[in-house]
Amino acid sequence: MSTLAELLADNTGLPGEAADHLQTVVAEWQLLADLSFADFLLWVPVTEELQPDGGDFVCVAHARPTTAPTAHPEDVVGTRFTVEEHPQLAKAMREVRICREEDPHWYRDLPMRREAIPVRFHDTVIAVMSRETNLAAPRVPSPLEIAYLGSAGDLCQMIVDGTFPPNGSNATDTHTSPRVGDGLIRLDSSGTVVFASPNGLSAYHRMGHESDLVGTRLAPLTRSLIRDPFDATEVSHRIIEALDGKPSSRTEADSRRGAVVLFRALPLRPAGQAAGALVLVRDVTEVKRRDRALLSKDATIREIHHRVKNNLQTVAALLRLQSRRTTSEEARLALAESVRRVTSIALVHEALSISVDERVDLDKLLDNVLPMVGEVATAESQVGLTRKGSFGVVVAEIATPLVMVLAELVQNAVEHAFPAGRSGKVELVVERSARWLDVVIRDNGRGLPAGFSLERSDGLGLQIVRTLVESELRGSLSLRKVHAETSSPRVTGTEAALRIPLSRRL
Repeated sequence: MSTLAELLADNTGLPGEAADHLQTVVAEWQLLADLSFADFLLWVPVTEELQPDGGDFVCVAHARPTTAPTAHPEDVVGTRFTVEEHPQLAKAMREVRICREEDPHWYRDLPMRREAIPVRFHDTVIAVMSRETNLAAPRVPSPLEIAYLGSAGDLCQMIVDGTFPPNGSNATDTHTSPRVGDGLIRLDSSGTVVFASPNGLSAYHRMGHESDLVGTRLAPLTRSLIRDPFDATEVSHRIIEALDGKPSSRTEADSRRGAVVLFRALPLRPAGQAAGALVLVRDVTEVKRRDRALLSKDATIREIHHRVKNNLQTVAALLRLQSRRTTSEEARLALAESVRRVTSIALVHEALSISVDERVDLDKLLDNVLPMVGEVATAESQVGLTRKGSFGVVVAEIATPLVMVLAELVQNAVEHAFPAGRSGKVELVVERSARWLDVVIRDNGRGLPAGFSLERSDGLGLQIVRTLVESELRGSLSLRKVHAETSSPRVTGTEAALRIPLSRRL
């Protein structure tokens, strides 16, 4: 489905600032849909170049209420109406006022009432919202419904005035702020509560207020319930500023009883007249408790990785010390390989100790591991090591075995591909898709010995590689000779091809 930005670009000639304003309207209008118990559709006039006959409107966005049945079970975005089919759209744009149908409108066997609300930006109407209420479900008037509809009417008039949403609204802040269903409190122009929804009242009960909210001055009451003096002043000021007509972003505060509550205050000034404010509240105590538990768990896991890394470095240091004391060249080489393997694992744990999501940047890690592998080359055999492509970020569960496999294959190429006194090169070629990680390790050395078989190889390094690829990585590995691209059968090296699935479902 096309995005709002794409639909606006395809159907209108709106400037960037006007398109951004419509994005802000759409970010805020779930509040309007819930307060109105109605669907909201955003219509824009199709630019004259695309409709020579004129008069078409196209729907570019749709919001359904969470407080009532929808009037449009099907997708409406992309639908076109002419002026004759929906005359209120053009009338609302022309007269710059909310236009209501006198009689219910039938749409797919559903009775609904439609209202057209012009969207003003600066001094120009750039779009029209239609508020479409499903009348099939009977509603009994209640204090909650009356308060919701009254607040929705004020906000809709502010859209006509061009004062809601305010310029510079933060869409991210809007998406994370409290919603109507979380808790709503309506204030009059003096800051006194005239209505509090059940969830709004419950949030204040969790904060320590034990009586009803109606009739109380909300700003000083809220200040008295918040533990931190700075947060108390901040929240109360946000409420007072909303009463003065200034928009505010969400604020979080801890109460004296340990409850954590989100606040957002919205000014109500239809037609420029002060009508009080809406305060949205949400009790997020349990959410914050789980967040803190997750943060504590993440910190513990990172500390474990850090300690494992330190322990592995200690083991590597002990092995290195032992290799200096041994007189056997074979034992010294075996200990040196063990130091490299332990150090490779330690580097993975070091990367995980600073990661916040148990993921490893493999390119950065291998840039530290592979030069260490290249150090095994003797002074007589200078081997160049290069990499093409990017490994990207991988999850922790495959990082350690994959680094071990790559280090072993590179070391195997460096040690065995080139005779003493000959220089050469080893190349890593990486290709990554959404499903697979393909790595080819290619050298220009002497090639595989006659009769070589990966399955029958008794080398410790290749045995480690086979075990990790098959059991830990669930991948495949093949080794083959590389021939020159001529008629000559001369062998020009060895190629190890590794394929690893990036999804556990493969």
